[in-house]
Amino acid sequence: MIRFSPLLLALAIGSLAGCDQSSSPATPQAKIVSTARYGATVNADRLIFADPREWLSHGRSYDEQRFSPLDQINADSISSLGLAWYADMDTSRGQEATPIVVDGALYVTTAWSNVKAFDAKSGKLLWAWDAKVDRSKGVDACCDVVNRGVAVWNGKVFVGTLDGRLVALDSATGELVWEKMTVDTTKPYTITGAPRVIKGKVIIGNGGAELGVRGYVSAYDAETGEMNWRFYTVPGNPEDGFEQPELEEAAKTWKGKWWEQGGGGTVWDSVAYDPELDLLYIGVGNGSPWNQAIRSPGGGDNLFLASIVALDPDDGSYRWHYQTTPGETWDYTATQHIILANLEIDGEERRVIMQAPKNGFFYVIDAITGKLISAEKFVPANWATHVDLETGRPVEMAEARYEKTGKPFIVYPGPQGGHNWHPMAFNPETGLVYIPAREQSTGYVSDPNFEASIRGWNTGIDFAKGAALIRSSSDAVRPRQSYLKAWDPVAQKERWRVPQPDPGQTSGILTTGGDLVFMGNAGGEFVAYHAQTGERLWSHITQAAVVAAPSSYVIDGEQYVALLVGSRGLPEAGPGAIGATTDKSTNNSRLLVYKLGGPATLPNKVIKLKTASGQSDRPAPPPVTASNETIAHGEQVYGRYCSVCHGPTAVSPDVGTFPDLRHSPRIGSNEAWASVVMKGELAEQGMVSFAPSISDSDADAIRHYVISRANQQD
Repeated sequence: MIRFSPLLLALAIGSLAGCDQSSSPATPQAKIVSTARYGATVNADRLIFADPREWLSHGRSYDEQRFSPLDQINADSISSLGLAWYADMDTSRGQEATPIVVDGALYVTTAWSNVKAFDAKSGKLLWAWDAKVDRSKGVDACCDVVNRGVAVWNGKVFVGTLDGRLVALDSATGELVWEKMTVDTTKPYTITGAPRVIKGKVIIGNGGAELGVRGYVSAYDAETGEMNWRFYTVPGNPEDGFEQPELEEAAKTWKGKWWEQGGGGTVWDSVAYDPELDLLYIGVGNGSPWNQAIRSPGGGDNLFLASIVALDPDDGSYRWHYQTTPGETWDYTATQHIILANLEIDGEERRVIMQAPKNGFFYVIDAITGKLISAEKFVPANWATHVDLETGRPVEMAEARYEKTGKPFIVYPGPQGGHNWHPMAFNPETGLVYIPAREQSTGYVSDPNFEASIRGWNTGIDFAKGAALIRSSSDAVRPRQSYLKAWDPVAQKERWRVPQPDPGQTSGILTTGGDLVFMGNAGGEFVAYHAQTGERLWSHITQAAVVAAPSSYVIDGEQYVALLVGSRGLPEAGPGAIGATTDKSTNNSRLLVYKLGGPATLPNKVIKLKTASGQSDRPAPPPVTASNETIAHGEQVYGRYCSVCHGPTAVSPDVGTFPDLRHSPRIGSNEAWASVVMKGELAEQGMVSFAPSISDSDADAIRHYVISRANQQD
């Protein structure tokens, strides 16, 4: 899967000295190294070779393919796959981590950046570490207090915490080795992505673009925690000088005083590394604010927003970049999964990068030079007609530039993207990329009254008017749907697709040498599909919605598949909609581990989510007493400050995690409402005071808007 130079090949072979290689991947024999010191021998040699019997890094190997060559579990044997063991998680928030398995231990993070280590065969808890994140920090997390996993290297487990720390733990005991604050704590930075360790350096980015920060990625010494280098993705104030020489050129692509609002460009997820080319690849996020007319009045490409950037891993110096969405204005991040692979294109083997970012185009890029090879739509997209292969630039639809025309426009994909953070996977045996794709539309309307805020989303978009535009323009709206799509990256064509039960949700993917594709879903299932045809071969009820990606490994000659389950709230539709609750988690967050002949079963205690009439038993809402002007104002303020967690039209998408405000007993009393919204009564649960950003009258207008929504049928 990786073209090794002679030196790297020698290193890889040397790393296997004394390791039994007589078994094929079909019947692997486990060699658990140094079980007394879990992860003690993880180093560059092991990560380059990426022994298929373990899952050593976030995407299994440096190339992030999420392909396991293991084939003991295959299309013929899958029918006997059963649950080997499970472990309850002690949180009811979203679970997004990929399990890392090395030297007989399985490491996973949970929401709130906590870490747990298990015996990978028995499921015995080895240790647990509490990040002790202040729950009020949850207000800075754009999309829940999630964490996508750890990195393991030389006896240490590394995790980035929601409050911006990079932490090293002893891999055998979970004891703290060192920790470093990687962000300015006066600004609303967060970390939700998984770190990577490359050449002894821990690579970590951050999030917070919607709240007005400036993006960068940093490298820290894995042994000492000292920072080795930092690469900024957005230029700062030119009067202060530039941290990197290329930022001076990047600044020429910006207008106005972008630095006063941060600029965005956070590196919050995707990282890949090619050990032969010795290049580190990062994906850069959206602008802050989204609306380019506010962020960079007068336009410009706004480098390095929405770009893949290649860096030297030794010093973080710039090598090349490719920008997927110049001058982005729709939240079209390029932080989505980056995959490295060898593809035969026009009779020539090429080392390429593949990415399916939010904007709806699938990109194949030369990994050496950054030159675009091909780009085609993998989902419907109306913001651009195509990508010009000569210039590498999209050919935009003028109407989609709402911030230039001054006219509202329904754009697809919307800000959730044709593909978001949920990892896709590449199977080199089938030659296909498996994408968790979705289709949805969003009404983009410039906010004429925009003012930067420390608590609200600094998008420059009027969400209330955008939602109204969608409601009144049904003929122009793409039907919401999600599906697993098999994509041929050479032909740039779809080979097959499988619809998913929730039109707005997808989950991460694993593909294997057993001709399988594994994917969970929001309907409470874990499903295996045939990698060649998409035929559904096997499923298991998870009793929880799934968004995370699985991993696979071998212990004592048996192949396992591990999956962390639990999204924001229980499944409301699909086979797993009625499930058990745990004592620790209202959304049934668990680690599920499967093997052939697995004998375990989940608890069968059943709860009823809804009444027989299809509606939960709730009291009648208070009557609408406010004026239309007050309600309209409340809708506007709600859209900016409340909609991300509580739903864009005051209909919570995650009941059980975020309350549906329409049914809150507090909406009948301004005093009870203000005690939460303005005084922070529930700050320890993540609902901090919004007094620094909104007035008392704003808060009461929000309450009246929620009351009006509670009296409507939808």
